[in-house]
Amino acid sequence: MKTIKIIPLVLSLLLGSIAYGQNAKQKKIISDAKKAKQALLKQDNGLENFFENSAGYVIFPNVGKGGFIIGGASGNGVVYEDGNLIGMADLKKLNIGLQAGGQAIIEVIFFETAADLDAFKQSDFQFGAEASAVAVKSGIAFNAKYKDGVAVFALPKAGLMADASVGGQKFKFNPIPQ
Repeated sequence: MKTIKIIPLVLSLLLGSIAYGQNAKQKKIISDAKKAKQALLKQDNGLENFFENSAGYVIFPNVGKGGFIIGGASGNGVVYEDGNLIGMADLKKLNIGLQAGGQAIIEVIFFETAADLDAFKQSDFQFGAEASAVAVKSGIAFNAKYKDGVAVFALPKAGLMADASVGGQKFKFNPIPQ
């Protein structure tokens, strides 16, 4: 009889610790995204226009890229709509081609309209093979434009890789319960 009473208690503790672990991970990513936004703005204050006027954006504060012929990228990010946190996102990329090295970057994707952001939130959003990010440099954002409703910027953090493409990236959106 005591065993029957203990099982629900153990399950409750286990589920509670799993939920706490996810929240702690999310808090870390959110904190990293805030720091990444500041690093982006410090590098190019022209990005302020995108942050203020886009329908939404997603910041991936730590995207790891690497490969030699076969390569990949992965990262976790934070999604904002009208400046408000609405969810988390996962980025995955696998590709084959001319590439070598490894790199850590900050990647931010701006959505021009609510419809563009909604397409991302449906988790069926991906970049075409020809898509690339604009490398963040002082002053470059002032002349940057949206292409097909999105603008993508990347800021290298560490490493060196001969590949600037974001083509083939796939995303998954996970809303945060309000």
